[in-house]
Formats: sequence, structure tokens, C-alpha cells
Amino acid sequence: MTESIIYEQPLNERIRTFLRLEFLFARFDMALQGQDEMHHREAVDAILSVLAVFDRSDLRMEISKEIERLISNLSALENSPGVDKSMLEDLLGELDQTLDALSINKTPIGQPLRESDFLYSIRQRSSIAGGTCAFDIPAFHYWLSHVDSAQREQQLRHWMEAFIAVRAAVEIALRLIRSATHFEKANAEDGFFQRSLDGSQPTQLIRVQIPQDSDYFPEISGGKHRFTVRFMAFDLHQRAQQRHADIPFQLSCCAM
Repeated sequence: MTESIIYEQPLNERIRTFLRLEFLFARFDMALQGQDEMHHREAVDAILSVLAVFDRSDLRMEISKEIERLISNLSALENSPGVDKSMLEDLLGELDQTLDALSINKTPIGQPLRESDFLYSIRQRSSIAGGTCAFDIPAFHYWLSHVDSAQREQQLRHWMEAFIAVRAAVEIALRLIRSATHFEKANAEDGFFQRSLDGSQPTQLIRVQIPQDSDYFPEISGGKHRFTVRFMAFDLHQRAQQRHADIPFQLSCCAM
């Protein structure tokens, strides 16, 4: 079976934020697979990037609204023919638990991290190129070079616990949205594809799947009413140009 790669394009700000958070959580997980100084620097950077996303005070509300929307949409399927009621009940239970976890703590997400002088000093210097090197933040250098790696990992996981409820919410929301629509065959004539969207059920995410060994990539753009996919020939040394050939691909317009 040919290996494939999926490109995604969010069609609203909420899903755009969810995808960025998913990326940052994955960065953190990958960084913790190593134990040296550079791995733990990367983990701290991922944590501070997540914290920066939550500087928007209304983001908890946005996440809660998305979970409530999914609960409402799934609940409407309860009496539909062919629905696996046991699976549906499990999903609704998971969503209810996720919503409860978001509602328990009313303090701003990540507030304990904002109040940490140690993290604040790193965050303050992170916007400067090379601003977190040893002579800039000697306390950070001490922590990385003198504290045992197992203790550093424990502390990193403790800091990330500030986002455990929102991480669970983002993961289940994206999982349900992605799985709501199957991939279908599509064809980009002369390297270009366009489709109008059904306004009665807003599409949240466009997914394009192509073989991993392709020498082209899709540029996806869209809004509420339509989207386009333009396939571009990859060239490291010059600006990418549109491929002028018919290109078959797999398409999923995720709406839930």
C-alpha cells in the first residue's frame, strides 16, 4: 500500500487555534522523548508557546462552545436509524466529562505558569533571537545543567498539567471532526480544484491526501462558501509553480 500524507486547512479561527495547540502538544511530547538539555529547552519552549495561545482570555469559552456544539450535534443522532447507540453514549459521556473538566477551574488557563518568576524570565527573553542562552538567563542554565534529567522531566510534566483539560478537549474535538467525513476521490484538472460548500452545515476543515512520494503539494484556501486546491511543484531553489497536469487526490470536507 502506498504511503500517503495529509494536508489540512482550517476554515474558521476556532479550528485554526485547535490545530496550533495540537501541534504544540505534539512538540512537547516529542521533546520529552529525549533527556538532554536541548530536548528540555524545546519542551519549555513548547509550554511557553501554548501559554501564549491562552493569553486570549476568551479561549476557554471558545473551547467549551465547541464541545457543547459537538454534544448537541451528536445528541441529535440518538434516534437516527443505523446509529450505534452504545458507541454514541460512550462519545457523549466522554464529551460530558471533558466539558466538566473545563468548567471545574475558573482561573485563567495557565495562570500558575504566568505567576512563575522562573518561567517569566524565560518567556521575556524568548522573543529575542538566542535570548535564552546561558549568559542571558543563568538560572535557566543552572536548571538545565545541574538538575537531574528525571527531575526536569517531572517538572516539565507538572507545568503541562495546567493544560490537561483543554488538551483533552482539543484532541476529542479534532478526532470527531476529522472522522465525521470519509475521504473521496477527486481530480484537479490542470492542477486546480474548486468546490462550493454547503452553507446549511458549515465545513470546518479541508483535508487533502496525496501519495507521500509526490513531487508536488497542495495549497488550500477557502472560506464559508467555497474552497480551492492548487497543486504546486516543489522546488527548493525557486518559488513554487502550479503543476499543469490532471492530479487525482483524496478529499475530505469535514463538517460536523
